[in-house]
This record gives sequence, C-alpha cells and structure tokens, in this order.
Amino acid sequence: MLRKFIAASAVALLSTAVTPAQTVPVKNIVIVHGAFADGSGWRRVADILGKDGYTVSVVQEPLTSLADDVAATKRVLDLQQGPTILVGHSYGGAVVTEAGNAPNVAGLVYIAAFIPDQGDSVVGLLSTFPPANNDMRATKDDFLYIDPAAFPADFAADLPQEQAKFMAHSQPVLAKAAGGAPVTAAAWRQKKSWALVATNDHNINPDLERSMAKHAGSEIIEVPASHAVYISKPIDVARLIERAAKASAR
Repeated sequence: MLRKFIAASAVALLSTAVTPAQTVPVKNIVIVHGAFADGSGWRRVADILGKDGYTVSVVQEPLTSLADDVAATKRVLDLQQGPTILVGHSYGGAVVTEAGNAPNVAGLVYIAAFIPDQGDSVVGLLSTFPPANNDMRATKDDFLYIDPAAFPADFAADLPQEQAKFMAHSQPVLAKAAGGAPVTAAAWRQKKSWALVATNDHNINPDLERSMAKHAGSEIIEVPASHAVYISKPIDVARLIERAAKASAR
C-alpha cells in the first residue's frame, strides 16, 4: 500500500509540474492623446475595442509638462484591474514611453508617435529629420500650437474640411517645456511595442516615425493616412491595438 501511495503521489506531482501556467488575457486599454488634439477624437477606436470586449480609458493630459502628463497617465493606469496595453499618439508617445514602466503595463502601442529613448526629447527628435511642416507657433507664455490656417493640411488632411477646421480652432496647446523634457527611462527597452507609421503624415515626418520604431524594435505597420489616422482609419488602429493585447497575454 505504501508503495502504491508513493507512486500515486509522484504521478500527481509530475502532472502538476507539467501543467502549463494559465495566461491572463489583456482586456484593458489606456490611450494617451498627443498635442493639438484631445482624447475625444478616439471615440471610434474606443467603440470598436469596446464591442470586442476591451475596457478602454482615455487620459486627458494637462499638457503642461512631461512630468504632469506622465502623472495623469499613471493615475488612470492605477485604476485598471489587471494587465493593460498603453497606447500613445504623437507627443503621447513620449508620455507612454515614461509611464509605461508601470508594472501593470503589458505592452506599448505607438500611433504616428514619438518613441524616444532615454535622454531623448520630442523637440530633439524633431531636429533629426527634415520637418514635416513649418507651421508651429508659440504663445507669449511659451505654449505651442499649429497655425489654424495650416492645421487641416498638416494634421488632418484626410478628414472632412469642416471637422479639420473645428479641430484647428479647438486644439489644446502644449507647453514648450514639455516638448523639450527628456525621457528618463524608456519602457520599450523592457516591454514589447508596436508602431503604426502614418505614411501621409504632415505633422511628424514619416521617415522619423519609421526610424524611431526600428530603433525601439517595434512591430511596425504602415497606413496611408494623415497624422489624425486614429480618426480617419479607426479600424486599422483598433486592430493593431488588439494584436498587441492578444500577444501580451501574461
């Protein structure tokens, strides 16, 4: 009897040892908008993700400093239940690169975004390639905006003109200091990332988007769209986010 008991115990232990660990699906998506457009433009992407079973939160950053914007993002990350995919657009890419070091972030998705390394700033990265436009302006107190007359062509060339004009005159301004602040720790060095290059982008040079994504080792897709690709091509954007979520199950 003792031998039978020992044998049965050994089989049970062996079975336990070879049972594969259960993976935890990633069902939380946190989106960080960029400069010159707030989070409301992500509604269609959020609707697609929501119908597919994801819980979507959109951070509304103050755009007053990189530290403030990272803090605003971490505040939303702290509210998530379980692993999360962190998505950044444009300047929001710098924010998620820093905030993405949070332990519940399972992966990073960059949409027509800056992907800085440690010590890089948005302004510094812009100087490494020819500018996509020369329409950036500054207020007297050093906040940046895009010339409203040029905004439709620069930011939203594939959107209806009336929509693009409204966005031009409702754009949130970015503190110049936020654009010049360096990232202290690049989360993509520890976590997998995905990047969408908007090939018709007239706000960030698409070649700069490609270069940053390659440097970060991101899985890259290219979409023929403007900087506002999340509005004009929401299905493409949502599918990339879902691909990242499925690949990041823990």
